[in-house]
Order: sequence, then C-alpha cells, then structure tokens
Amino acid sequence: MRTASSITALALGLTLAGGAAALAQNAEGDAATETEAPAAEAPAPAAGGAGAAAAASGGAGAAAAASGGDAAAAPAAAGDTAPAEEEEVEITEENGKMILPNGMDLTPDYEENGRWYNADGIPVPKIAEDGMVDYATFSGYRRYHAECHVCHGPDGEGSTYAPALKNSVLRIDYYDYQEIVASGKQNTGSGSANQVMPAFGTNPNVWCYVDDIYVYLLAHGTDMIPRGRPANKAEKSEAFAEQEDSCMSM
Repeated sequence: MRTASSITALALGLTLAGGAAALAQNAEGDAATETEAPAAEAPAPAAGGAGAAAAASGGAGAAAAASGGDAAAAPAAAGDTAPAEEEEVEITEENGKMILPNGMDLTPDYEENGRWYNADGIPVPKIAEDGMVDYATFSGYRRYHAECHVCHGPDGEGSTYAPALKNSVLRIDYYDYQEIVASGKQNTGSGSANQVMPAFGTNPNVWCYVDDIYVYLLAHGTDMIPRGRPANKAEKSEAFAEQEDSCMSM
C-alpha cells in the first residue's frame, strides 16, 4: 500500500485527534451537569504528588510535557534523568532481511516523495554502506529533537518518566504508532498511572513529519546509526520539499 498524500495524511491526523478531543469534551460536559453537594467542613488536603509528565508508549514520536496539579512540572530536558530500564528488543534476520519483533520487514523497496518504503508501503530508513542516511531519516532526527526529546530523551533513549521510543517503535505496529501520535495516550511511561501524552494530529510540526520521526527511531533503535546528528545525509529532493510545503501550508 503506498503512502497517502500530505493532505490525506494531515486529514487523518485531524480526524484521529478530533475524535479524542470530542470524547474529552463529552466527559467534561457530563461532569459539569452534576449537582455539586453543599460542602461541609473540608478535611485536610492530602499531600500532592509530582505533576504527570507527557509520554508516548508507541511511538510517536513525539511528546510534549502535560503536567497536572500544583506540583512541580517536568524537567526541562529528559536527558537530565536516567532512562528507565527496558527489556531488550530482539531483531532477527531472515534471508538477509532484518525483521522486527512486530514482524515488519525493514528492507527498502521503493522511493516515493523523497521517502523510502518497504514492500508493504511502510516507511523505512535507507542507510548506505558509507553511513549516509536518506533525507527523511535526517529530517526525523531534526524533528524528534525539536518536538519529542524533552520527554523521551535525546535520541529516543527514554527517561525516568517516558519510554525509550527507539525501542517502542520496534514492538508496536506502524499504524498504532500513527494513532498514538495523532490521538495521544493515557497511562503511559514507567511512573505514575496519570501520565498522559497529548494528541499531535493537529500540530503540523509533528504530523507533517510523523513518518520521518518514525524512520529515524527505527534506524537508531536497530543500531543502523549511532547516537547524535547523522554526519552524512542525502540531499533533500524536490518531491520531498513539495510534499513538505503542501502539508505545512494547510
């Protein structure tokens, strides 16, 4: 299945994010109609815990902090905290192909709009023998560190309150990853059950690059590329630039 156009992709993000927002609004509306009982003498308040930081369990890519209560907000950078330990992801090879735990084949099959896809139409990184990364993977590095690293740590390595996305993308389905980024997710991360990842389906700075972030995390999670900024990248193609401009102008 070939990838959707930028307009279709952004529309998908709007639809998924809109559905999540509608559910939240309905819940708020129901709560507002309840009659508030007269307050007796108020008991002493319980001790407040730390505010819940946003975190994505799939993927996504992309997560900003969403704090709750009056407690301290999330740290300015997740790199200041030690990543939570995660189970090692096992990657297998079949007939020279790298297969993820979720059964996905990482072999690039064709290029479209400046991005590489496997035979099933799922975006994948393409790394040359000399270490040159395709432009989408480089773009994903840039966008991840602009939008996601505050919670999920530099290079998708994770933090004490948000999972390592370089591992998450190896386990979950690509379409689950898209849904989580577009609609958000509750009860995420390795800490409090109140941790929430907000929806990014209406944020073009994330959604227009959701596949780029995905392939960057795949490349780093499978050790195709090391940590840090890729030293050697392919040039941005005209097709990539046209789709980027189309999506960002919506």
